[in-house]
Amino acid sequence: MLTPTSSPKKNIAILGSTGSIGVQALEVVEKNPDRFQIEVLSAGTQGQKLIEQALKFKPNAVVIGDESQYNTVNEALWSAGIKVFAGKNALASIVESSEIDLVLNALVGYSGLEPTLRAIDAGKTIALANKETLVVAGELVNRRLQEKNVSMIPVDSEHSAIFQCLVGEYANPIECIYLTASGGPFRGKTKADLGQVTVQQALKHPNWSMGAKITIDSATLMNKGFEVIEAKWLFGLDASQIKVIVHPQSIIHSIVQFNDGSMKAQMGLPDMKLPIQYALAYPDRIPSDFPRFNFMNYPNLSFEAPDMETFPCLGLAFEAMKREGTAACRLNAANEVAVEAFLKEKIRFLDIPLLLAHCLEDGPHRITPDYQDYVDTDIETRRMAWSWTENVKSKTIYTS
Repeated sequence: MLTPTSSPKKNIAILGSTGSIGVQALEVVEKNPDRFQIEVLSAGTQGQKLIEQALKFKPNAVVIGDESQYNTVNEALWSAGIKVFAGKNALASIVESSEIDLVLNALVGYSGLEPTLRAIDAGKTIALANKETLVVAGELVNRRLQEKNVSMIPVDSEHSAIFQCLVGEYANPIECIYLTASGGPFRGKTKADLGQVTVQQALKHPNWSMGAKITIDSATLMNKGFEVIEAKWLFGLDASQIKVIVHPQSIIHSIVQFNDGSMKAQMGLPDMKLPIQYALAYPDRIPSDFPRFNFMNYPNLSFEAPDMETFPCLGLAFEAMKREGTAACRLNAANEVAVEAFLKEKIRFLDIPLLLAHCLEDGPHRITPDYQDYVDTDIETRRMAWSWTENVKSKTIYTS
């Protein structure tokens, strides 16, 4: 049995290395050069940042999603002996490299699905920060994981918390889990309050530092809804076993309740580097210099029920689980369009759940989908969603 000091160095591919999770993962790697080696880095459009990361961490290869930047990235890295590839197909293919031990999927949105499936088929351990992989195609992903006997380790703080609470408990039935939510920047607000919300206001999360997409999802509680769907597939749960509670301090990251009534919670300061490091090093726990929690700084931890009337996106997630098939795929596609449209100030904050409900109700539905069904559903739903944003009568252009 390997001890923490005898674990071999892991060769890691980070998909989405220039995003928030990717950047923090590289900080973890930098602090632990004896444990981790970067084999592959990828970025979508941030070519210059990818170049800087590659020159620092010396991966074997990088992938730039924006093919128009290939020459720029290649010229910058050629003398360093770093291979450069470009495009979506290259990203999906590179995870199959025999040199990779673990793939950290930190891509945003639906784009993470195909690389995850390819990595599973290649037998790679997956550290999953791209929740949309399971939201869109959880049944398909789980089937592939079982067929290939591949491990998937969650990186989301809530799912990492559940995962940690279950270590050593796999034979013990779960009664339910509690996913905690901060409540986002608009906790306690009414629908009337949210009528004139600006993009700048929605991007100010009270506790976590995240990318723009996930920050807006946290403000609508759609992120928590997606986490509910992700938990279903990660832990083999029914919707009735998954509860959401608002915990404004974000100290208890989630809780498992077992069938004897006992509960286990995982706690810590709201710092994504903690679950990232846990996923990269698993099954070891390795030392860190991260700030430590002090009970005296948090004399009161509070909890409340989520306001699903003001924030209906959470309820839409439960509805999508009930409908099964491609329903959650439709919900995700519609949400990606809605968030992009909101960030571009084409629709209002309160239009987001309206658009999602429209696509969930009227979009294309397949009960027993295969991979191509998910692809087709995503395309068709995005087309429907963009059409809705163009025709919505309640457009408001915001000012700073």
